[in-house]
Amino acid sequence: MPAPLPKLFVLDTNVVLHDSGSILNFHEHDIAIPITVLEELDKFKRGSEDIHFHARHFLRQMDGLTGDILSPQGAPLGEELGHIRVVLGGELDSRLKAAFFQDSPDHRILNTALMLQKREHSRAVILVTKDANLRMKAKSLGIFAQDYTSDKVESFDKLYTGKRIVEGITSETISHFYLNGGLVPHSALPEVERPVANENFILRNGSKSVLATYRAAEHVFARVEKSTTYGITPRNAEQSFALKALLNDDIKLVTLAGTAGTGKTLLALAAALECRQRYRQILLARPVVPLGNRDLGFLPGDVEQKLDPYMQPLYDNLTVIRHHFGDHDAAGQRINEMRESEKLMITPLAYIRGRSLQRIFFIVDEAQNLTPHEVKTIITRAGEGTKIVLTGDIQQIDQPYLDTLSNGLSYLINRMMGQPIFAHVTLEKGERSALADLASELL
Repeated sequence: MPAPLPKLFVLDTNVVLHDSGSILNFHEHDIAIPITVLEELDKFKRGSEDIHFHARHFLRQMDGLTGDILSPQGAPLGEELGHIRVVLGGELDSRLKAAFFQDSPDHRILNTALMLQKREHSRAVILVTKDANLRMKAKSLGIFAQDYTSDKVESFDKLYTGKRIVEGITSETISHFYLNGGLVPHSALPEVERPVANENFILRNGSKSVLATYRAAEHVFARVEKSTTYGITPRNAEQSFALKALLNDDIKLVTLAGTAGTGKTLLALAAALECRQRYRQILLARPVVPLGNRDLGFLPGDVEQKLDPYMQPLYDNLTVIRHHFGDHDAAGQRINEMRESEKLMITPLAYIRGRSLQRIFFIVDEAQNLTPHEVKTIITRAGEGTKIVLTGDIQQIDQPYLDTLSNGLSYLINRMMGQPIFAHVTLEKGERSALADLASELL
């Protein structure tokens, strides 16, 4: 029986802008790039954002290939990989003309897939796009279509939460946490299966319980105490776990996930202010995602005025901390002094590109709106003595081509789980107000 022919994947522009190295992730299968994709990429060659980097990198890769990329065979991508070709456009298929009233880049990409389906009828032709609407259009025309999943987390249900509840712990073991300096060896807790570095536990026996985190290097569980940090006191176990990780100098990377009102950004800010003397600067940043896909230039005012609406949630959290102190309290006044001296800075994420992150406590808010590549770019800039904290709600994504499984925050949590310098906590209990909790539940 002859071996099945390699598949032919037709890539949409958004796949390239999401991951310029995507063409190396299709194994032995072949890739077709519609000429429309190159035309669209031409618009993204200039600029300093991540998508501009991907456009330039992809075009350089294509230019460096050996072989005729316009031939039906295409150019080889490398050992154990398939071939890649650029497919020139042709007259629109009659089914496209009948179904859609206007020409567009998406429809020309669909037309390329239809043309290849006719021409390569002996093997599977699959359109790969991160645009759900385009996938539906393709399927309506009988074209196989799928999302680009190479950097997706396997399942939302399997995403690491950083915490577990373990029942049935003996009363004696729980008491040991209060007698032995808060440390209990893993051998004394056989009920806890396969703990990973910096994983958190609520250990229970009826009405008795203790909060603990696992120190993998020492093979011990350490008790987590509830403590006030720069005026902020944790209101639940998850917030106590988060503060423990945020204040631990040995943990260089912390991720906090949770819905609005769970205290992610507030806890990160309080921890940064508490340990401010150990860092040269505290940086707070968030990606700018214009509402309604309107560019910043649409807003009135200078650059600072344009950006203020996007940075306002960070200012709001600073105000909450400031209000925990009196008007003449030194701790409250220190926040204003730090902002004036730029020891504490709030900035759009794009503005830290090219900066050297040495001894920085760096908080990235709304990290669920970043791609895996953007998250990697941020973390690989960390210099000596820098701590990075990423917060976000992976169910509240404002980018059209990201979802709960493919965003940079989920990707980071999945890849870093178990690393000794990484800690993660998923915050689930809202702490804003009874009204906010009721709205989240019923509306």
